[in-house]
Amino acid sequence: MIIEYSLVFLGAAIPWFEIALVIPLGIISGLNPIAVTLIAFIGNMVTILALIIGYDKFKTWLANRQENKKSKRQERARTMWNKYGLPGMVMLGPIFIGSHIAAFIGMTLGATKRATLIWSTFSLAFWSLIFGVFTALGFDFFVRQ
Repeated sequence: MIIEYSLVFLGAAIPWFEIALVIPLGIISGLNPIAVTLIAFIGNMVTILALIIGYDKFKTWLANRQENKKSKRQERARTMWNKYGLPGMVMLGPIFIGSHIAAFIGMTLGATKRATLIWSTFSLAFWSLIFGVFTALGFDFFVRQ
């Protein structure tokens, strides 16, 4: 049982898996929905905190790695930033571009670490609850029939 919950934590911490995939998979596999939601939130938040704390080093590393590369995710993030600012981008991030990328790009475009942390925490809590509740209810609905 500890191994499964550890995998939920690690899966949520990985930038491209995140809570949108890990929470439904954990609940569908039979784990406790509340524990899965909480552990996935913590796993994703730990890496967001690491990103925010190590932002300056990460920014330098990423700039060296992606010189002259523009991805579709980055373009979507820029569009979301221009339309909705930090709150909108970070709230929509887990669905469209990933929470890690949303937080990083928000700071790159001028958001403070504190604002990014606050909005990221709120966003991850919100989406963790949404994915957890709807997956648990939906899974329960399909199993009962």
